[in-house]
Amino acid sequence: MALLAINRHDEQPLVEQIVQGFSQRIEQRSMRSGSKVPSIRRFAEEHGVSRFTVVQAYDRLVASGHLQSRKGSGFYVGKLAATDNVQTACRLDRAGDILWSLRQALKDGQHRLQPGCGWLPATWMESTNVQRSLRQLSRQNGGHLVEYSQAGGYVPLRQQLSRRMEEAGIRAEVPQIITCHGASHGVDLVCRLMLRPGDKVLIDDPAYFNLFGMLKLFGAEALPVPRNEDGPDIAALKALLKEHKPKLMMTTAILHNPTSSCISPGVAFELLKLAEQHDFYLLEDDIYGDLHPNPGPRLASLDQLNRVIYVSSFSKTISAALRVGYITCRQDLANELMDLKLLTQLTCSEITERTVYATLVDGFYRKHLSRLHNRLEEAREQASNGLEQLGFKIFGQAEHGVFLWTQVPNGSLNSIELAQKAMENDMVLAPGYVFRAEGQGANTMRFNVANTGQEALSLLAKILDAN
Repeated sequence: MALLAINRHDEQPLVEQIVQGFSQRIEQRSMRSGSKVPSIRRFAEEHGVSRFTVVQAYDRLVASGHLQSRKGSGFYVGKLAATDNVQTACRLDRAGDILWSLRQALKDGQHRLQPGCGWLPATWMESTNVQRSLRQLSRQNGGHLVEYSQAGGYVPLRQQLSRRMEEAGIRAEVPQIITCHGASHGVDLVCRLMLRPGDKVLIDDPAYFNLFGMLKLFGAEALPVPRNEDGPDIAALKALLKEHKPKLMMTTAILHNPTSSCISPGVAFELLKLAEQHDFYLLEDDIYGDLHPNPGPRLASLDQLNRVIYVSSFSKTISAALRVGYITCRQDLANELMDLKLLTQLTCSEITERTVYATLVDGFYRKHLSRLHNRLEEAREQASNGLEQLGFKIFGQAEHGVFLWTQVPNGSLNSIELAQKAMENDMVLAPGYVFRAEGQGANTMRFNVANTGQEALSLLAKILDAN
């Protein structure tokens, strides 16, 4: 009798079907730890597959710990780590804890609905283009498959990035561009270079929550600047500058996370003027900028990289798995950042950088972005209408982007309690005070429009009605 259901007509390779079939049965405890599994020969005969296929699958299952190989005896179900207890030990009242929030969002396949996550659905990313590029790279002989890449990154990619930034009004030569493992790595390098314990750093309020934990690691003090519809509150910023001397300000000009607001030209001008007067740098995080169909000027284009350090990546538009980002800045800073990259990370993967390069130059990327813009516009309208009908109040008049920053409906639940109820129903939400440096904002919540479809809205309505 066959142990697993094998479908020869499925697009999924037979090896993958066997691996997933065993993994699911073992993780669901339908196969007891220590029990013996069929031999390679027996499994192949019972399931009508080749022994070579079974050998490959068993090897992968041994490597993952799902099976154990005992010499002269055969294969047995392994003892998996008891992860369930560890995961449920994270109390839901820790919704404001940065690491807890990241763990919840990045649990592989653990949550059915994720309106609180920060990325687009995998089905929107058109992975076939990445697969095609990787196949082509694997067929090409060369050191890129086995050697370290160049310190600054794959040169043709950096040349392409230079041309793309020129289109956005940012003049940057190739030596001013350094690749990194996503935008977070770029921000980390800038912080390592510039910050020392006790330094002050201006940040948007609200802001991307990962910044709070990162600044704590470096011993820096975050100075929150209220974020308005048109960017940082200049009056509040001036008041902070009277009391403090910051080293750095971290902000976003195009499609800010979590509000989706953009900095107006007038605010951008004031911001750059204050940076010059008070001698601090601006770190511009532009990770969502390509998702705006008609973006205004970046700070880097207005400043031409005098005081602005520009960081971006393709994690939100091509693939989060490839982890390809880049830093662009003044040449003297680029030299120091490249040395720091070498000391802490050596180099990045040339394979992933070549993959992104192929995507940019084959004409796919522009068409892909156009499709994303259309899908986001449709999803944004659906999510906005649905949330407003449930009583959520949406911040500002932003028409584009991934996020909606909202106030939760008046009632018995605040955003933390709502997130707790949602988690009990297999849905991850993003309560507002995760995005506030001082932990306030229990009545606010961020929604990802691409992941806030009808099923999520219906579940939200059910939870609100029950409370």
